Amino acid sequence: MLMSETATAGLSFFSLAPLVLFFPLLGLLLNLIWGGRFSEKVIGGIASGAVGATFLVAVLQMVALLSHPEGTVIPLVDWITIGALNIHWGIQIDTLSVTMMLVVSGVGCLIHIYAIAYMHDDVRINGDPSRYRRFFVFFNLFILAMMTLVSADNYLMLFVGWEGVGLCSYLLIGFWYDKGKDGIGNALAGNKAFITNRVGDFGFLLAAFTLFGLFRSFNFNEVFAKVEEISVLMPAGILMITLFMLIGVTGKSAQLPLYVWLPDAMAGPTPVSALIHAATMVTAGVYLIARSHPLYAVVPQAQSLVAWVGTLTAVFAATIAVAQFDIKKVLAYSTISQLGFMVAAVGMGAYVAGMFHLVTHAFFKALLFLSSGSVIQGVERGLHEVEHHHKGKQAAAHHLDPQDMRNMGGLRQRMPITFWVYLIGALALAGIVPLAGFWSKDEILLKASYKDARLYTLLSIAAFFTAFYMARQIILVFFGKPRSDAAAHATESPKLMTVPLIALAVLSVFGGALNLPGIHAFGHWLEHTIHHLAAVKEGVELPEFSLQVAAVSTLIAFLAIALGWWVYQQWGERLQKANAAYIDPLQVAFKPVFNVLNQKYWVDELYWALFVNPYKAFSKWLAEQVDWRFWHDWFHDTIIAGGFKRLTLFLAQPIDLGIIDGIANGLAALTQAGAAYLRRFQSGYVRNYALAVFLGVVAMMSYLIFVLR
Repeated sequence: MLMSETATAGLSFFSLAPLVLFFPLLGLLLNLIWGGRFSEKVIGGIASGAVGATFLVAVLQMVALLSHPEGTVIPLVDWITIGALNIHWGIQIDTLSVTMMLVVSGVGCLIHIYAIAYMHDDVRINGDPSRYRRFFVFFNLFILAMMTLVSADNYLMLFVGWEGVGLCSYLLIGFWYDKGKDGIGNALAGNKAFITNRVGDFGFLLAAFTLFGLFRSFNFNEVFAKVEEISVLMPAGILMITLFMLIGVTGKSAQLPLYVWLPDAMAGPTPVSALIHAATMVTAGVYLIARSHPLYAVVPQAQSLVAWVGTLTAVFAATIAVAQFDIKKVLAYSTISQLGFMVAAVGMGAYVAGMFHLVTHAFFKALLFLSSGSVIQGVERGLHEVEHHHKGKQAAAHHLDPQDMRNMGGLRQRMPITFWVYLIGALALAGIVPLAGFWSKDEILLKASYKDARLYTLLSIAAFFTAFYMARQIILVFFGKPRSDAAAHATESPKLMTVPLIALAVLSVFGGALNLPGIHAFGHWLEHTIHHLAAVKEGVELPEFSLQVAAVSTLIAFLAIALGWWVYQQWGERLQKANAAYIDPLQVAFKPVFNVLNQKYWVDELYWALFVNPYKAFSKWLAEQVDWRFWHDWFHDTIIAGGFKRLTLFLAQPIDLGIIDGIANGLAALTQAGAAYLRRFQSGYVRNYALAVFLGVVAMMSYLIFVLR
């Protein structure tokens, strides 16, 4: 009886699924319409409460799936009906979509709570408190778009959410659009993200149109049911679909070559970095490949390319992070690198490993981004202290960059809570056992070790650089002596910011329990949705854990951390004592290499040279030569305006003046001549008129006589 009641309750919970869209929509509408009357705490509370309610609904969906793991689709509306084409919009409830719902809403709720306090100071530091409400409207809109993406039951609706998160990223990255370099730097960062993602989105559209052409449907279940049949008839078609999807993935999940937007996206407020670049938007590409696993399963060429793109991205971005000084830029390139791990995993067919790393990465990377925001505002509070109480240093303090790690140091004593949670996040990212990042990263390395030794080697190198740059960051930010007066006067963040950090730190510590070897709970959870989980080599199923792989990855992490400690704590301290300005030890030892990494391999400059500058030159040519000289000066002025003038001149002179006026003037002259002739008969003499009457009478009588005779 109890099992029956549980099953019935599970089915009823499925009917609540539309609320994952309703609650964030309600939150943004309340703040959009009536938010002007609310205080900041009420605005933030409404936005956070909406996301919290969404998380509770996602939890109920998880509970329902425990008793009905096959899932269901909750129909909402008939969305598009054109002739025989009828596209429904329904909510896909299965273990994959609910996993994403839990991550997006759960981590998103903590970020919203953190943002209540963070944005209170941020809007005042930037001089516009009126934007506080706008921020939370955009934040709720982002959650709504992401929920639309992960809950869609067809590719077209997924694309609506896909575009929605792209729009929200543009709005949030450029939130302080009038700030940055030359007053437009942040606006340009938003444009860069938006335009780069449009390139990827074009690939997604090509994939969707090709898919519809082959399958005559966008619905997941209908498409996947025909994959085996279509793969026999049109294998090249499915290969095209998966490759086009990969283009979309490289844009949304910031992989080579479309990764360039994500580092500049740090222009947005720090909660934006945590939400977009840790738990939501950038993971959409990984989710797309995992959702489309039946398509990739029949085209190993595409799978291999996905794996290589992810692996090369992981190494490439990790090396760049080693030489960055902006605290958020380091984390940005770290995000690109970790996304490379996820993409490599799903490309190898290790969908559980990829999704597992997606989940744990959401915990520790959101923790790191939010902690970096705590550091930045701590330094800004110290900056404010210096400006107000040390007038002689006011000008120098005003130009200090609170995000530059060279201006930090010694914050371990000034901000102890932030230090400890930051340390936990850094160790989790570095893959130190038993933190969450160790288990998910190790599972990816295990799959790579059986799949391809080259992939395994490159991913291990990326893991080494990851541990090294995080050790570098921890030492530069928290250890040693303060390298600026602002850092020396920094203060800890309020509880509304530190409590979410502590919660994320707990998740970063214990999140690995989701998929421990032997239990493999997360794998069993996903296998109800993803039916190609087992990575097989020569017909043998891979083990869930390898002590050798784990030992090697742990040794790599500890060696990197030890090297980072020696370079930046031991050698770096000696260099700082000998130099007034901070000098990076690697810049001293490997200056040419360090400069290459610091300049990010000049990829942005290369893109400007290959694409942006030619595009601008072509646009200028179109504007000046085609539009202005050809279209305006020649076609418009000469052909259209000049031709019109010549035509009107012809119509005016030969036609109007020559013919029309000639006829009118001729008639007038004829009338005048006739009148002049007739005027002769109007002499005014009575005798002439009497003679005329007499002659007329004679003529009439003569006529009658001759006719009647």
